[in-house]
Amino acid sequence: MRGAARAAWGRAGQLWPRPPAPGPPPPPLLLLLLLPAVLLGGAGAQYSSDLCSWKGSGLTHETHRKEVEQVYLRCAAGAVEWMYPTGALIVNLRPNTFSPARHLTVCIKPFRDSSGANIYLEKTGELRLLVPDGDGRPGRVQCFGLEQGGLFVEATPQQDIGRRTTGFQYELIRRHRASDLHELSAPCRPCSDTEVLLAVCTSDFAVRGSIQEVTHEPERQDSAIHLRVSRLYRQKSRVFEPVPEGDGHWQGRVRTLLECGVRPGHGDFLFTGHMHFGEARLGCAPRFKDFQRMYRDAQERGLNPCEVGMD
Repeated sequence: MRGAARAAWGRAGQLWPRPPAPGPPPPPLLLLLLLPAVLLGGAGAQYSSDLCSWKGSGLTHETHRKEVEQVYLRCAAGAVEWMYPTGALIVNLRPNTFSPARHLTVCIKPFRDSSGANIYLEKTGELRLLVPDGDGRPGRVQCFGLEQGGLFVEATPQQDIGRRTTGFQYELIRRHRASDLHELSAPCRPCSDTEVLLAVCTSDFAVRGSIQEVTHEPERQDSAIHLRVSRLYRQKSRVFEPVPEGDGHWQGRVRTLLECGVRPGHGDFLFTGHMHFGEARLGCAPRFKDFQRMYRDAQERGLNPCEVGMD
């Protein structure tokens, strides 16, 4: 019997998805000669979960079966960790929120050494590959609208019983946070005036400062930007701390993609951004004199989304 490409019934009467439209077909299910294990969810399965995260193992002491396990998570952020993956998982994200699904975006970030399964976006039996087996590139983030479907994680055939773990973090983002999605979908694109004005009012952090140093990290495909801050407008997490000299300045570090080519430069900037997966990610960052112009133009027309001190 072939894998996700062939309709097969899981133990809960769950119909396995149909293959995706054009593109390479999903891999077959585990062959009977491979690891004799049971997917979590059957009697004796090993797992732990709460409303935010799920952790389990495909190893049990029972006769092996190939099953589809349903996982239900109800938080805005958490993680899934699946050791010795066999069979498949359907990860149902059911957040405790009044926002309709069409207003929410899901982002997932694979663990650095994630391997042993493919991660798909699934809706009404159709599959779209999000993260191939073994593609745990540091910093890789995939996002999709919650109304587009759910997560289907299918184990790939393995020739040995070496330790493998498929895992990822997830976050749900309200789609009206345009500046938030900008950081994830097009972080290198300059922001429009409207995006900058919204960002300074809605971001997790907004500061005036200068770039002290940029550290490029090719292995993560990331750049760390070290900032010296002269004015702190807002921050939800302790991204910026007072400098040891105690002269009224702050210092901190934010990240962006390596491909954005950030370099140290002279002058002050407005730096905005959000926290994603525990890291401060850079959003809109115009020169401060350009932000002053945008703000005053909007102020004259009564279009400022919030009040910001310009001194």
